[in-house]
Amino acid sequence: MSATELLPEYDYIIVGGGSAGCVLASRLAAAEPQATVLVIEAGPEGRGVTQVVDPSQWTRLLGTSLDWGYSYAPAPAVGGQRIPVPRGKVLGGSSAINAMIWYRGHREDYDAWRAGGAPGWDYQALLPYFRRSESWEGGESGQRGASGPMRVTRPAVPHPVVLAMVDGAAELGLPRLEDPNSGAGAGATLANHNIADGRRCSVVDGYLPAWAPPAAPGQVPVGVSRPAPLPPPNLSLRTGSLAVGLGFVGTRCVSVRHRVRGAVVQSRAAREVILALGAFGTPELLIRSGIGDPAALRALGLPVVAALPGVGRNLQDHPFVAGLNFRARQRLGLVRDSGGGAMASWRSSGAQRPDMLAFLAQRAYVTPQAARTGAWKDGFAGGDVFALAPGLMLPRSVGSLTVRSADPASGPRGVEIASGFLTEQADVDALVEGLDLIMDLAATKAYAPLIAEPMLTAPLHRMSRAQKVAFVRENCSAQLHPVGTAAMGTGPTAVVDPSLRVHGVAGLRVADASVIPVIPSCNTQAPVVAIAERAADLVLGTGS
Repeated sequence: MSATELLPEYDYIIVGGGSAGCVLASRLAAAEPQATVLVIEAGPEGRGVTQVVDPSQWTRLLGTSLDWGYSYAPAPAVGGQRIPVPRGKVLGGSSAINAMIWYRGHREDYDAWRAGGAPGWDYQALLPYFRRSESWEGGESGQRGASGPMRVTRPAVPHPVVLAMVDGAAELGLPRLEDPNSGAGAGATLANHNIADGRRCSVVDGYLPAWAPPAAPGQVPVGVSRPAPLPPPNLSLRTGSLAVGLGFVGTRCVSVRHRVRGAVVQSRAAREVILALGAFGTPELLIRSGIGDPAALRALGLPVVAALPGVGRNLQDHPFVAGLNFRARQRLGLVRDSGGGAMASWRSSGAQRPDMLAFLAQRAYVTPQAARTGAWKDGFAGGDVFALAPGLMLPRSVGSLTVRSADPASGPRGVEIASGFLTEQADVDALVEGLDLIMDLAATKAYAPLIAEPMLTAPLHRMSRAQKVAFVRENCSAQLHPVGTAAMGTGPTAVVDPSLRVHGVAGLRVADASVIPVIPSCNTQAPVVAIAERAADLVLGTGS
């Protein structure tokens, strides 16, 4: 599509063709065939990229041109390291480059949203949208959906280190969970993946199949013909187009300025503009469009369209401890599924619900800083090493995003993102406990045939508490689940109301991870898709 092929006006303009944007585009275009919908996405379509389609190769996408290249700024609480935070710069957003985990966490995670000032966003209210979005291989139930766009499966042939996690956690007293997405409590389980027929099922595959990457050779049985679906006639995608600002008449948002082949064009919205750029992109665009903290806007030389000091605040993510690697007694073979495959959740001391998660990687994992310094045993990089890691799923530490440059072309260099990781002592304490549980897990009978030795510079069980705290800080990494930077609610720092409308601005909503007021104890893809599903109903006037 060229700039001349763009209509002068659309009913709805969705800025960001990622996990939420694709869902919204599909639902709005289907529900209102006479309404025109434009999706503006900075990245390419991603067709023909093997690493997007092949679940086992997703890590090769990190740091490429399909990754925005964000990072958390160095901070003393994490040993001064810069922590990469890959975000998808491609149609499908992070759903096209992530680890494909489909997990909705605990029901009380969402009840906390309602309690915090977001009525209509508790677990029971969101459950229909979780169910509507998925096609679960286990079939329909009161908790699961079986006819939605997102294919959800368990590992067909779990890797031995995956099975050992479930069996080992059972030895430690954790129950075996048949279904991690039943809203249940602590336990160990095989992961749910957005993987079907040996390939990734991103939101593009699920919601916009006309634009989905073709199947790789061998993924479609011989003799099976699958005609490509036709795109909705009222839906337009403009990929390779960076949104640079919003246009207003008074305090009503009426347009989006975006680059098309080097030129800035203005696309008008007759009804609504909906931002779906994620926890980093959405606050950036809001601030650069004059919506944010007045003092910060004036410092950037920007007009104040709406004084909302909460924009960019309340950043939350899940920290975890890397570096707990183990040399295998046997060849690990090829990576299966997305390289993980199991999880175990439990409560740390004093927690009211499961707040810790043990997960694994079928290959070694250390922080980039550790990899650069080489402070690990010889042979660490060998293929027959795998990792177990404790992650904190209900952190108390909060960070922020600050725009340093008003120039939209500055990209990640124009913002400073403080993770806030480990600034609360309770988070440090929980992860130190997690170290001990991981080592107990590695010492179970289930792992005895698989682990030859831990790949640590010093035996963890001999470390003092101070040494364990230092290990946690120096090996802290991100689970890549940033949320909260345009949080919904009714208080003074809320950015959007419970209908996702930006406070003080007409014609503008946000529907992505940035609206999440309190981070849930799970990977964020399933919640973000559910948010977008409900957002579509709110826009259409069919949701309460």
